[in-house]
Amino acid sequence: MPELFKYLLLLKSRICGFLTILLAIKQKIVTFLSLQTLRQCLPAIFFLGGFVWDALTIGKQVQQSDLIIFSTYLVAAGLILWWLAHHAEKSEEQLNAHLTEGKILRILPKKWREAAPYFLLQFLFGSLLSALFILYFKSASYAYALFWSLLLAGTLVGNEFLELHYKQSTISWTMFGFCSILLLNFLLPCLFGSIHWFWFVLSTMAGAGSTHYFYIKAHQVKLVANNDAIQISPPPISQKSKFSTSIIPTWLVAALLMVAYFSDVIPPVPLVKLDVRVGTSLTKTTRDYQLSVDAIPWWQFWRLLSGDVHIGAGERLYCVTAVFAPQGLKTRLYHRWQHKQGANWVTTSRIGFSLNGGRLAGFRGNTYKKNLAAGNWRVIVETEDQHTVSVDNFTVFIDATNTPISRKQVKI
Repeated sequence: MPELFKYLLLLKSRICGFLTILLAIKQKIVTFLSLQTLRQCLPAIFFLGGFVWDALTIGKQVQQSDLIIFSTYLVAAGLILWWLAHHAEKSEEQLNAHLTEGKILRILPKKWREAAPYFLLQFLFGSLLSALFILYFKSASYAYALFWSLLLAGTLVGNEFLELHYKQSTISWTMFGFCSILLLNFLLPCLFGSIHWFWFVLSTMAGAGSTHYFYIKAHQVKLVANNDAIQISPPPISQKSKFSTSIIPTWLVAALLMVAYFSDVIPPVPLVKLDVRVGTSLTKTTRDYQLSVDAIPWWQFWRLLSGDVHIGAGERLYCVTAVFAPQGLKTRLYHRWQHKQGANWVTTSRIGFSLNGGRLAGFRGNTYKKNLAAGNWRVIVETEDQHTVSVDNFTVFIDATNTPISRKQVKI
């Protein structure tokens, strides 16, 4: 009996210990779900939620409806900046009083009313940057373009920490100009059906110029004459230096974007690379292309494509490219075949094919070469003005003995 009581007491202590752990876990959950903790987590939740939503709803192709929605975001941000500029001379008390004129805003706490315009700016800029990042990321398929996409991602993340800093005119107008330029870089090529470099320069200048013009108009001073007629005058001379300082960063951003574009860092939007394959035995059907490619060894399970191409002497090697372009866009793309000789890439041919936009599955074009030398090769898919769309690297092996090679058929 004493031993039985001993075991019962031991069991009781173990149960009590287990219950104590459960209560501690429950307390941790309650603490995490507290209002204060949720308030701290809300920015991250909204950021991730918005980004996932954009990634799921924005397809591989650039839809006109997407551009209309993004333009609406930009217009809304411009109206908020206009309103803030017209009330820039008011004190915080006067501004708060003006905000409480609305029945909806009147029920909000004072602190929320004061932060409302800047929170909306942060939300609108974040929505624009998130969507633009996804569009540029889908257009980026080579190292420099991916670096540009990472810079956009950094700007997107940085926006989450700029809510209070949007009270500074320079930051808010620079972000507005940056978003205007990037959006017009997509919009003008879609409207005019061309990806010529002229449209990038024009859209960049138009974005910076319209931001500058809008900024000046928003900061004009209203003067009331004796006859109660309202006249608009430019800002006082004493404020011109302040105004110039606030708008100069927008022009610097425009200049940097043009340098990046002509340095082949920014991809030729709105083209989106869907697929690039090299292989043998190309068969065309009404719905797709079928290409014979080298099978991936079983032990390279992480790879989607084989980087090796085995061909017989004199056998053709095809490169097939699928690219999406918006409806109405007509251009010509080129395959630049390059062979690595020593430390340099040497162009052996540059072959072009026409592209008509609008096909949801992407427009496909192909070129081929014969009598390739063994070694490292790459095919650069580029526009007429030599802006890179995609780069595909592979290694060619020449099989003079006609040994059977393990291949598979892929559809493009």
